[in-house]
Amino acid sequence: MRTHASDACRRNKKPAIDIVLKCDSDGSIEAVADALSKMSLPEADLTIIHSGIGDIHKSDIEIADTGSRLIAGFQVGVETGMEKLLGEYGVEVRLYDVIYRLTEDIETIAKSIIPHVPEEHITGTARVIALFKSSRKGIIIGCEVLKGHLAHGQHFRIISAMGPVYAGTIESMKIEKNAVQKAVPGQQVGIKIRNFNRVKTGDLAESYKAAPLKDFHQWKPRGGIFRII
Repeated sequence: MRTHASDACRRNKKPAIDIVLKCDSDGSIEAVADALSKMSLPEADLTIIHSGIGDIHKSDIEIADTGSRLIAGFQVGVETGMEKLLGEYGVEVRLYDVIYRLTEDIETIAKSIIPHVPEEHITGTARVIALFKSSRKGIIIGCEVLKGHLAHGQHFRIISAMGPVYAGTIESMKIEKNAVQKAVPGQQVGIKIRNFNRVKTGDLAESYKAAPLKDFHQWKPRGGIFRII
């Protein structure tokens, strides 16, 4: 398994895409580089780590392997016999004949590596009004539902004056001594929390669900040659 030099760096900074650029002339390199520099990608870094004239060959693949394993070729080809090497290195070559298609495609790739965090939908809010010891490492919190609803199986978190202090799943709820599946505004419900006992009266209990990401496909290099038309 290969370790890429850029991988360690990216753990401590915003996502980056480092490409090798090969073109048919110096003028094309200048034009493509200028077009790439004008793309709006505030949440990701786009860097040309190497550029050159002519068809893509072994040294280009080796350089690409130190970055994002992506080679962009504008009006050039790939030297014969490179397909096997591309597969071994997991380097992807993408070939273009039009600068607009190149920048559009690279922008799509760059945006896809930006971490996508699912949107949250708050389903209910309650205030902690009482605490009952459950075990040495657990507690039952008595909550009064203020908005929405709390339901068995939902994700929820405890929010103190300093911010969120606990996150888990509602495993059981009771109103008085009766187990319930759902609690609505005006109801007081007991929720058992495992392995956490730093809840205070006045804290908030907030239930939520994450909206699934739609039509999101993160780009990853596939060893091979792809022509973008």
